[in-house]
Amino acid sequence: MTGSEAPPSFRLAYVPGVTPTKWVRIWNERLPEVPLALTQVSAAEASDVLRGGGADACFLRLPIDRTDLSVIPLYTETTVVVVPKDHVVAAVDEVSAEDLADDVVLHPLDDTLAWERRPGRPANERPATTADAVELVAAGVGLLVVPQSLARLHHRKDLTYRPVSDVPESRVALSWPEDETTDLVEQFIGIVRGRTVNSSRGRPTPPQPKGKRSGAGAGAGDARRTPAAGKSAGKSTGKSPRSGSGGSKSGRRGKPRRRS
Repeated sequence: MTGSEAPPSFRLAYVPGVTPTKWVRIWNERLPEVPLALTQVSAAEASDVLRGGGADACFLRLPIDRTDLSVIPLYTETTVVVVPKDHVVAAVDEVSAEDLADDVVLHPLDDTLAWERRPGRPANERPATTADAVELVAAGVGLLVVPQSLARLHHRKDLTYRPVSDVPESRVALSWPEDETTDLVEQFIGIVRGRTVNSSRGRPTPPQPKGKRSGAGAGAGDARRTPAAGKSAGKSTGKSPRSGSGGSKSGRRGKPRRRS
């Protein structure tokens, strides 16, 4: 690894739709002395940001050109179609690509789905962004097929979405420059993969000194091995469980004692 000198902060980029909140929170808990700087980048520029040194790691969407980049695929998103709430699609739980054949389906320039054949009829023009396409859906111009996280990101009260079968799905991955796999990058990989703080591949922890059997440490250990004060007091009285009125009754019901 090349991270012998830790940078003053860890720079994390992410594309729209990805929510890094959970991982950022864990980072802040484990490495409070290393600030994490978040930057949102477009899906098209994500890999260039990494190659240009603009971020130490990035959550992005596959496929990308993996030259000089390390990639860990994380999860696959459901693909959905965004429609007006009064559209016929809103009445069903799921549709197929064939069900959209008669509809105009918008294809924004920042679309990240790897299409072989896009569903529906093409619009006269391609919107510049997914956000622009959502506005056109609300205006009744056409429908939009996107990863579910983008449908949530651009949610509107007058729109809804439904899953679409038989279409490409978006894969989200963590990527970083393969020649810059620093200690901090390894730390973040461990967090994303769910490693605990004491994992052998997690953050190294300094060895703890072995406890001595003298002083306060010995006293604490002895306290765990010594019966509680109340129990000791009970034994020191020398009383038998059969003593007292309860003991008498128990003696009469039990086995007779041998007389000398």
